[in-house]
Amino acid sequence: MEFLESWVSVLLTELGLSNQFTPGIRLLILLTGLILVSALFFYITKRFVIQSIYKIFKKSSMHWDDVLADHRVFDRTSHVVPAIILRLFSPIIFKDFETLLPIVNKLTDVYIIIVGVIIVISILKVTELSLEKTKLFADKPVAGYFQLIRIILYISVGILVLSILLGKSPIYFLSAFGALSAILLLVFKDTILGFVASVQMSANDMIRVGDWVEMPKFNADGDVIAINLNTVKIRNWDKTVTTVPTYYFITDSFKNWRGMQESGGRRIKRSLFVNVKTVKFVDPETRERFKKYQLITNYITKRQEEIEKHNIANQIDTSELINGRRMTNLGVFRRYIEAYLLNHKQIHSKMTLLVRQLPIEDHGIPIEIYCFTKTTAWAEYEEIQSDLFDHLLAAASFFDLEIFQSPGGSDIRYLAQHNIK
Repeated sequence: MEFLESWVSVLLTELGLSNQFTPGIRLLILLTGLILVSALFFYITKRFVIQSIYKIFKKSSMHWDDVLADHRVFDRTSHVVPAIILRLFSPIIFKDFETLLPIVNKLTDVYIIIVGVIIVISILKVTELSLEKTKLFADKPVAGYFQLIRIILYISVGILVLSILLGKSPIYFLSAFGALSAILLLVFKDTILGFVASVQMSANDMIRVGDWVEMPKFNADGDVIAINLNTVKIRNWDKTVTTVPTYYFITDSFKNWRGMQESGGRRIKRSLFVNVKTVKFVDPETRERFKKYQLITNYITKRQEEIEKHNIANQIDTSELINGRRMTNLGVFRRYIEAYLLNHKQIHSKMTLLVRQLPIEDHGIPIEIYCFTKTTAWAEYEEIQSDLFDHLLAAASFFDLEIFQSPGGSDIRYLAQHNIK
């Protein structure tokens, strides 16, 4: 480079240029030459060197380097080459302009640092995507932690750039940041709260990507699709997406259906409302009819034997149905429902199974069915539940019971046509 500078100086002298203009013209020529050389090295690096590195990565047996090649992580490395060339030769080129040399060096250093950080961030992004695909981290808030790392990198680079441009020690800026800590806490409040929440959620295994969560406060009901440092994204069942600040999962309550999905059974909890007026004692004729229902044949026989022993032992007059112990059609219907559930192939017999009578309401006597299906798939669960209640609604009439429903237009017309008051 020094030889080239001398040659340019001699050439300008032979051309008869004044010494006053020689340094400026020499600087212009050398800069032009340096730009051409830098452009050549930039092209060679990007076109051949980096492509060769990618080919080597593709041929290797390791997987992680293939990911770097697929995401073109090192493409920006070629931008560093011209900056390094300028940094090396700037003392020679700007020898006659000592006031410009520090500025050029500072700008070059800043450029190299920024490009270097961009490369590091690209590597971090690829690492994040790779970890999210592994089984170990698939349901963890990995994105939140990498966001925090990027924020720390941005702050560090900002301090370093200011330190270079202003010629101050990084410690000077750190002390200034300490004085502005209150403002920083205010600016990064959501980030700090989100980070704390992410750590707590991960440590306590409160929420994972793919969980079905329900948060009524935000009208969120669906699957978690992303957990970031500041937000949690939930895809609702209507395909809309609700974004909830991460720290609300620590401060507010929410329902996570993961336990249900992992248990292998989903709960059915629904009631049939029986008209009170249709409840009655079972007489001998009705009892014989009930014995024909296969699911409760044995129950009717054994139960009647117990009742008869009790009535005989206590010398009860059974000529009246109200005397002594008697079966009721509602009680027999409850036993039928229980037997039907126990014999249902899609109902989980090893989980809680109850058929119970709840307090009477305006709509009649609630008979609650509480059980679990053997599947947690939504569509299959709804199909099983619908088939179950289709059967029970139809079966109620076989026990001389009436399912309550509010009077409709046809009911009122029927009463009017038959003059029923």
